[in-house]
Amino acid sequence: MTIKEKEETTNSKSNFAILLKDFNLQLPKVGDLVKGKVISAENSAVRVDIGGVAVGVVRGKELFSESRQFADLKIGDEVEATVMEQENENGEMELSFRVAGNQMIWEKFKEWMKDGLTISAKVTAANKGGLMMQLEGVDGFLPVSQLNPDHYPRVPGGDKNRILEQLRLMINKDLQVKVIDVNENDNKLIVSEKEVWEDEQKAVLESYKIGDIVEGEVSVLTSFGAFIRFGEGLEGLVHISEIVWQRIDHPKDVLKVGQRVKAQIIDLNKSKIYLSIKRLIEDPWKTVKDRFKVGGIVQGDVHKVEPFGLMVKLDDDIHGLAHVSELFDEGNVSVEKIREKFKVGERHSFEIISIEPSEHRLGLKLEGVKGKKAAKAKKEDDKKDSEEAEVPVEEKSAPGEEVKEKKSKKVKAEITKEKAEEKAEEKVEEKKD
Repeated sequence: MTIKEKEETTNSKSNFAILLKDFNLQLPKVGDLVKGKVISAENSAVRVDIGGVAVGVVRGKELFSESRQFADLKIGDEVEATVMEQENENGEMELSFRVAGNQMIWEKFKEWMKDGLTISAKVTAANKGGLMMQLEGVDGFLPVSQLNPDHYPRVPGGDKNRILEQLRLMINKDLQVKVIDVNENDNKLIVSEKEVWEDEQKAVLESYKIGDIVEGEVSVLTSFGAFIRFGEGLEGLVHISEIVWQRIDHPKDVLKVGQRVKAQIIDLNKSKIYLSIKRLIEDPWKTVKDRFKVGGIVQGDVHKVEPFGLMVKLDDDIHGLAHVSELFDEGNVSVEKIREKFKVGERHSFEIISIEPSEHRLGLKLEGVKGKKAAKAKKEDDKKDSEEAEVPVEEKSAPGEEVKEKKSKKVKAEITKEKAEEKAEEKVEEKKD
């Protein structure tokens, strides 16, 4: 071999090494998402030309996707697949439509969340926390808190078993939802029906403002308040403290489902509307001092019997509290004794001992009972007597002796002063001599 031939051979090997290195750099790695064109689709296998760099094959379970995105492929179709293996036993690159489809679906979820897109999803199961949904073959979750008001299970007392019963009624139903949280690594997909409902209500809510008065129907009563339906499918909450000016145990004490009421909008927070019924009525506590005076005797009906005392109804607007210490002269009174002596609906005479309009409080004392002020005064007197009893007998002064002792001390002081003045005068005379 001539020198020239050797040089050509060396250069050819060098060029091939460079080409091979470049080829290896261009070759997709395991896990990469690649694009290519279908060159054959037969015998449960699809072969793909990956940019002239390699031929990939998709076969078996990797061929199918739950989203059916890769069904009915034809030669020339552009596809995306995930590299599972760089080279198989036939020298082809192993690809997966299934993994690629899964990746693409999660990317799609992120886009839906970013764009705020509304999609339809089927309820597949229910648990105490919410509903399981199926989106593009992926399991998503819709928390109870993200249901719209029409589907929200309002169960008295929040009984979780009864909530679950209501949620199960929605299985197999299609709901309009929005994706609100996506985490592929944790396989977490959270959706919301409430956000769709909020969007639909925005235009309607824009026609209302704080301070507006609305009229509607009581739809639900709960321990914390009442829901009022009004307008075009809107619903607002009247908290228990905003129903009447008096203190009540439960909204059902003054309201009934189906009752027509007027209320004032006091707050608007996205889709949440807060109402007040009592603010449409003049606060009776503003004029309470015109009707009742501290020290006055009034007649009142026992409205409630509590371990701490009685709630007393003075009239339709004003209720007062008679603490247990203002019902009996003795202390440590049991609940049984309170209930034995006082019955709901009974009328008794009470003395008003305090009025606090700003706090909506009026204190009462059962007429004839000394009450805790008298008990406190007696306690202080007993303490004083006890302290005096501890003083030794010899240190005590007989009646009138304390005054005599003070006079004696005063006389002694005057005599001492006179003697001092006499001595001073004698010294002055001596100096003169």
